[in-house]
Amino acid sequence: MGTGNFWKYGLAVGLGVVLGAVGTMLISRNGIDLKKTCAGLMSHGLDLKDKAAALAETAKENLEDLTAEARHEQELRKSAGKA
Repeated sequence: MGTGNFWKYGLAVGLGVVLGAVGTMLISRNGIDLKKTCAGLMSHGLDLKDKAAALAETAKENLEDLTAEARHEQELRKSAGKA
């Protein structure tokens, strides 16, 4: 590991520690209910997960429909070539 990487990672870790300390101070001074805030954030995260799952399911269904149509057209071409 070169000295450039050492300073880069050291700075990143140090910055994370400073941001964590500042965040802790802000939460304790302003009386933010951390449990309630985290529950709200998780709730929104679950909403996003549900939307992503619904989008993936729709995409899967559309791909299955497209594949079925392509197979049908292929069978039509094969049967027309044999006739």
